Amino acid sequence: MNANETIIAAEQQCTSGLYPKRQVAIVRGEGSRLYDAEGRMFIDCVGGQGAANLGHSHPTVVAAVQSQAARLMSCPEIFHNDERAAYLQELAAALPFPARIFLCNSGAEAVEAGIKFARLLSGRQQIIATKRGFHGRTMGALSATWEPKYREPFLPLVPEFAHVPYGDAEDLAEAVGAGTAAVLLEPVQGEGGVRPAPVGYLEAARRICDERGALLLLDEVQTGFGRTGKLFGCEHSGVAPDILILAKSIAAGLPMGAVAIHARHGALPGGAHGSTFGGNPLLCAAARAALRTYIKDEIPRQAAEKGAWLVERLRALNLPAVREVRGLGLLVGLELKTRVQPYLAALMERGVLALPAGPTVLRLLPPLVISYEDLETVVATIRDVLGRPA
Repeated sequence: MNANETIIAAEQQCTSGLYPKRQVAIVRGEGSRLYDAEGRMFIDCVGGQGAANLGHSHPTVVAAVQSQAARLMSCPEIFHNDERAAYLQELAAALPFPARIFLCNSGAEAVEAGIKFARLLSGRQQIIATKRGFHGRTMGALSATWEPKYREPFLPLVPEFAHVPYGDAEDLAEAVGAGTAAVLLEPVQGEGGVRPAPVGYLEAARRICDERGALLLLDEVQTGFGRTGKLFGCEHSGVAPDILILAKSIAAGLPMGAVAIHARHGALPGGAHGSTFGGNPLLCAAARAALRTYIKDEIPRQAAEKGAWLVERLRALNLPAVREVRGLGLLVGLELKTRVQPYLAALMERGVLALPAGPTVLRLLPPLVISYEDLETVVATIRDVLGRPA
């Protein structure tokens, strides 16, 4: 067996079996490039499923983690901590609205917390989410997620969740009533097919929530930290949610999440929620270094410019297998006329790693620091692969 096969065989002996793993062993990364155990290079358009906006092993983040690891790695929030305090101050300053912040460990945990906070603050129960929406796989987040294949094996789920068509303000207005605690939306549906919110939709959602006394929750687990061309996706519309849900690239690939609660709601009651590992100093150091890099290096601007270039180049290919190219920033989807899976395999064979977004959408989530040279290679490879039968 070669080095890849040895690693794959060892992992397969003990892994849970939950993941449909690709037959490659990734052992190293730098920027937008990944390397397998045999030294083969891949251009990464998976981007840690959206968690690697700064690429792999960003030197600023690596240095921050190394320094903090040598000083203090664990400190629960029953104690104050210098690194956590500094990060909370800097994240709050970067948000587009005044907020108090709860720190946790993942996107699904942040969604769970957001749902709990919405019910706590509103005194109501119902959560309105959207069709094609994806919010995670824990029981509350799964209740908000629409796709039946994720939901049905685990029924019954948490009650008082309903789903409306994404982008239709009239349907949303009809659904939100006196018992609605919150409306939960993504500024761009990622897993649901890379579908940006129609112009005016988030503004309408904000207005409907205000009129009915419901809270607006925005799930920016995938769209946050520069992905869409703004530091936060809600900045495209100017809409300030009551609760902003963040994760994925918050700590440049390390596991972390955050929930920002608009300051107008005040502090939450002590003991209403908690997390053993949330806000630990090591992750706060990584997140602080990442946030400073997003701002200093103008990473959102880079994503906006590269994303516009990429969409233009992909549309210009005019490939017969492609129905539509859409996206926002460097969250880009190609809707195909057939199933995407064979094309993902063919792209990997040619050194480009990409994602699905449903059965027929090819999703590109490259690190925002990707070079135009690598993007050129991605476009050329997509042209070659999608230009022939799968």
